[in-house]
Amino acid sequence: MDPHPPAESPLPNSAADLLRVALFAAERHKNQRRKDAEASPYINHPLTVANILANEGGVGDAVVLFAALLHDTIEDTATTWEELEAEFGREVTSVVLEVSDDTTLPAAERKRLQVQHAPKASERAKLVKIADKIANLRDLSHRPPAGWRLSRKQDYFDWAKAVVDGLRGINPALEAAFDAEYAKRPRDA
Repeated sequence: MDPHPPAESPLPNSAADLLRVALFAAERHKNQRRKDAEASPYINHPLTVANILANEGGVGDAVVLFAALLHDTIEDTATTWEELEAEFGREVTSVVLEVSDDTTLPAAERKRLQVQHAPKASERAKLVKIADKIANLRDLSHRPPAGWRLSRKQDYFDWAKAVVDGLRGINPALEAAFDAEYAKRPRDA
């Protein structure tokens, strides 16, 4: 049996396939670190996003879980969409592309476009995006980036809420988890 199914067909939902996707993401993110004070390995983030989907959102769709593991590969590494499609198929790649920012644009424009595009995203992309925002708010609450002032944290929480408000209506459990994290928004002293 070929361990690398052809790109035309979606990957089967097996533990072996999930591990293959996770290893690909780990390899692509191997020299990256999160912005927290501990500079934790970047791969922790996509693993957390996939875990939130599976264990808090009850998502069992392999395409969504694979896309969650790969969601930052195009945006934050040298990985191309063609590579992803050849390895993991069109469906997974399509979701990854939907949740990837155009890094040639200024940060403020990328953030504005995330809010604008959220309601138009596919259901699969919405699931990945909500879980990504949950993971980011948790990191901001527990392991904030070094040097982030209170106002910057508050701005991020508010922007994440604006994005998620456009994603609502697809997974009540994930939406409740996001709301619980947003309720922890840092307050002025």
